[in-house]
Amino acid sequence: MGMMQEFKAFAIKGNVIDLAVGVIIGSAFGKIVESLVQDIIMPVVGRIVGGLDFSNYYLPLNGQDMSLPLAEAKKLGAVFAYGSFLTILLNFLILAFIIFQMVRAINKARSTAQEIPAEAPPAEDVLLLREIRDSLKRQD
Repeated sequence: MGMMQEFKAFAIKGNVIDLAVGVIIGSAFGKIVESLVQDIIMPVVGRIVGGLDFSNYYLPLNGQDMSLPLAEAKKLGAVFAYGSFLTILLNFLILAFIIFQMVRAINKARSTAQEIPAEAPPAEDVLLLREIRDSLKRQD
């Protein structure tokens, strides 16, 4: 079997396609969570702690003026951008929590499905015994 045929067999397997769909949906979901954090949660947090844009919080390491926006301060030298880091950290924590809840729900559904035994069809010998029984009843 050639390498191209092996790759085709690998790529067509359901797991690879499921993985690709998961990556695409995960990417889109990550953008939704990022927007939730940056556009809804962090402005409220920033307002509570006294500023309007929390992601612009930084400590200058090169003597920059604290009133400069983060992008301008970075142009002038190194900065300790803790606001941006905290925004990304909160983004990660929310995403991780949601994924944990999804995995938890899937595992619960799987365990519930495994608890309900599917009724197996009777074995061939059982069917034969039933036929013998029925035929004996008819003879009596």
